Amino acid sequence: MTVGELFLESISSGVITHKELSWLTRQQATFTRVEEATALRLGRLLDQGSIQLGCRLDPAKLRHDLVREQWIEPLGRRRHH
Repeated sequence: MTVGELFLESISSGVITHKELSWLTRQQATFTRVEEATALRLGRLLDQGSIQLGCRLDPAKLRHDLVREQWIEPLGRRRHH
C-alpha cells in the first residue's frame, strides 16, 4: 500500500479504515514531502467529514442488496396485492 493508493481509495469510497489510518501513522516518519502533503489532505478531509472513519462494505453484499430491493421485493409486493 502507498499513501497515494490509500488516498485514492479513501476519496472514492468516502471511508478510511482503522487499519489504514494506523498504517498511515506508523509510516509517517518515512514519507516524502508529497506523501506528507497527501496524508495532511486526508486528515483535513476526515476533519471536514468528507471521509468517514469506518469499514468498507463488500461489493458482493451491495450487489445482493440492490438485487433484493429492485427485483425480488417488488415481485413479492405485487403477488400480495
